[in-house]
Amino acid sequence: MRKMLFIYNPNAGTGVLKPKLSDVLDIFVKAGYEVTVYPTQRYHDAMEKVESYTEDYDVVVCSGGDGTLDEVVSAMARRENRVPIGYIPTGTTNDFANSLHISRDLLEAADTAANGVPFPCDVGMFNDDYFVYIAAFGLFTDVSYETKQSMKNVLGHLAYVLEGTKRLFNIPSYHIKITHDGKEVEDDFVYGMVTNSRSVGGFKGIVGREVVFDDGEFEVTLIKTPKNPIELNEIIAALLIKQIDSKHMYSFKSSHVTFEAIEKIPWTLDGEFGGQHDYVKIHNWKQGICIMVKDEMIQQLSIKGRIENTELLTPDEEKKTEE
Repeated sequence: MRKMLFIYNPNAGTGVLKPKLSDVLDIFVKAGYEVTVYPTQRYHDAMEKVESYTEDYDVVVCSGGDGTLDEVVSAMARRENRVPIGYIPTGTTNDFANSLHISRDLLEAADTAANGVPFPCDVGMFNDDYFVYIAAFGLFTDVSYETKQSMKNVLGHLAYVLEGTKRLFNIPSYHIKITHDGKEVEDDFVYGMVTNSRSVGGFKGIVGREVVFDDGEFEVTLIKTPKNPIELNEIIAALLIKQIDSKHMYSFKSSHVTFEAIEKIPWTLDGEFGGQHDYVKIHNWKQGICIMVKDEMIQQLSIKGRIENTELLTPDEEKKTEE
């Protein structure tokens, strides 16, 4: 019998998993798994559990928001023997699940985690840390981790909007030099994001519709500091219609990006606080982690269609392969 470690955050979202927990476990057992269940007790508990387990699990399934998934992926990335990760989204936004077409129906997501196929997905390396789908700085990036959980549970997306409006009258600006692919960009920015997602903050299409998740490249979007209210309105208008305004934004794809600033800038990684840094090196670890998805979704997610060989490379092995 195959073995599964099931980690869930009992406080995620509105606690929707609790009444369906028995049905979820029934799906896992019927799929042929011996299941070990672990409810998280505190911040970073999921990360500690995945880093420390010694059993030979065939898959690790987590349920919670993007923060819970980030903890599990970050911990799995540090393990010598990595196994596929299943995801049952129960958070407020669930950007990464939306991008991978993982259902918000808990039982359907549980079935995907147990009976789906492993998809080798790119992972972000952020200095000495990891992220699943977004690393960002600037305007609104602290909204997710500063908004109270109780407020998220009651108001959902509106909680982020209400929290975000407090910052409209005090927009921070950062002077940054960005280096990528032998090019340099130096300017003042109010926002920047490095993403591997089709959905950011619950809004789809902001970074484009041609995003694939195993091509070894990130989508980078940088918004320049507006010099007057007219430029600010132009930026807002471009974002509302989900188009890049070349006058006020930089947009490119890259596998390696560095950010150098004259001051320490707060970053967010998958909606969680990622520390303050004046130097950030981001590297795309191509196909670094396997995520369980529906078989029929592989063609839509992958640049090459279904990948039969899901063997995972370490960053050093990947570098040697590129050379």
